[in-house]
Amino acid sequence: MRKLVRIMKEKEHQSIEWKESWHDEYLKWICGYANAYGGTIYIGTDDDSNVVGIDNARDLLERIPNKITDTMGIIADVNLL
Repeated sequence: MRKLVRIMKEKEHQSIEWKESWHDEYLKWICGYANAYGGTIYIGTDDDSNVVGIDNARDLLERIPNKITDTMGIIADVNLL
């Protein structure tokens, strides 16, 4: 739990993005991360890193990795915190 609290206090920067909901246009960010030094997108958080939650988390845990693999041919870690 300590690790999660520490992570959630980080600010947005070049390799961290906070997004309130998933949109397929975020695949562009993932592609950019894959071509650079990596990064993390937190879905269900506002721009100030406050957790707002999402209703379809379990569905996204299946859909997002499939979209990443289908569009870019790479495997990405997708986790529920």
